[in-house]
Amino acid sequence: MVGGQIRYSIPEEMKKGSVIGNVAQDLGLDVRRLRSGRARIVTGENIQYTELKTDKGLLVVNERIDREQLCGDVTPCSFSFEMILENPIELHQITIETVYKASVLENTAKGTEVITVNATDADSVRVLNLKLSDVNDNAPLFDKKTYSAHISENNSPGVSIFAVSARDSDLNQNARISYILEDTEVSGAPVSTFVSLNSESGVISAVRTFDYEQIKELQLTVKAQDGGSPPLSSNVTVKILIQDQNDNPPQVLYPVQTGGSLVAEMVPRSADVGYLVTKVVAVDVDSGQNAWLSYKLQRATDRPLFEVGLQNGEIRTIRQVTDKDAVKQRLSVTVEDNGQPSRSATVIVNVAVADSFPEVMSEFTDFTQDKEYNDNLTFYLVLALAVVSFLFITCLVVIISVKIYRWRQSRVLYHSNLPVIPYYPPRYSDSGDRDSPACVQLRGVQDH
Repeated sequence: MVGGQIRYSIPEEMKKGSVIGNVAQDLGLDVRRLRSGRARIVTGENIQYTELKTDKGLLVVNERIDREQLCGDVTPCSFSFEMILENPIELHQITIETVYKASVLENTAKGTEVITVNATDADSVRVLNLKLSDVNDNAPLFDKKTYSAHISENNSPGVSIFAVSARDSDLNQNARISYILEDTEVSGAPVSTFVSLNSESGVISAVRTFDYEQIKELQLTVKAQDGGSPPLSSNVTVKILIQDQNDNPPQVLYPVQTGGSLVAEMVPRSADVGYLVTKVVAVDVDSGQNAWLSYKLQRATDRPLFEVGLQNGEIRTIRQVTDKDAVKQRLSVTVEDNGQPSRSATVIVNVAVADSFPEVMSEFTDFTQDKEYNDNLTFYLVLALAVVSFLFITCLVVIISVKIYRWRQSRVLYHSNLPVIPYYPPRYSDSGDRDSPACVQLRGVQDH
């Protein structure tokens, strides 16, 4: 029979389920041995103050232990029991000693009475267990003095940006931290319209899609507040920098592209190599490398005559002008940024290779007038066709109407049954003398 002995000291009135000690570890036993040996506690008391958790080898409080009820004035106060294992049989004695418990708040002033102890025997020994109760005397502290984070523009609403973190040296409820977004404004709007803050995790998320060209930085204040009464808190500044994306193409400022009059640059035929014809000026509202611009000559009427500076956009001659060079030169310059992927814009530059202004006008009239002439010709042709068609239809309707009218009139006269009323002159006599001069004269007129 193997035997062992262990002793534990615990404060009185521990809660049920509180751990007294690890008997498996203290006795040098394997947890599997406790299960296979069907380890159990044997005590002669009616109340089972302790319980053995064989799955973990722990001895825990099963019933509330009141020192005065258990031992009265007897010191020291303890009780013992055995733990038995089978196959092979083992018997281990366990002694539990209870001690007084008293509470005292932290930061208690020196000299404050904690507990009164009376002793009747100078040889007696009494153990006092003092439990310090926490007072909310520590404010939460952030792990950084300031926070800085980045987020790319054109983000999706609701995406997490980053999280703030704070800790509290107090205990339990006094150490429970809530994060609060202070009411501030960004560009005249409440900060809550830009970001949200999770009160438990401290995660800051975007509420809207950010545009770098509209707003480049957000500055907000986060407060960490504990659950004490009264609560304590601390603040921290958070800066969120909006990162630019290449979402804007270059904008050409010169030459200005107009839909009406033609703008052309003049190059004299006596121009030397490297003669500055003009300069394409463009900007990009993006930032960083997204705003770095390069210029390329894409298409030209006489390409070998001109070149454009890759970085500055200057158009210069690369050789002497000859008589074979056309007066009209139409150059297509592409301006491209350095973003990924890159964006570009194209501008048309009209160049006149001539020594006099009249020569330029005579040649370049076609540039602007051809399209206008074609457009005007088309308009007038359509208008003329519409007018002729209208007149033709109108005439046709009038002719048909007249024909119908005459036909109906002839039909009416043909089918009429009205009597014919003879005409008598005013001097015609009722006597019946039809041979009177007036009658003869009238008949003569009718016969004639």
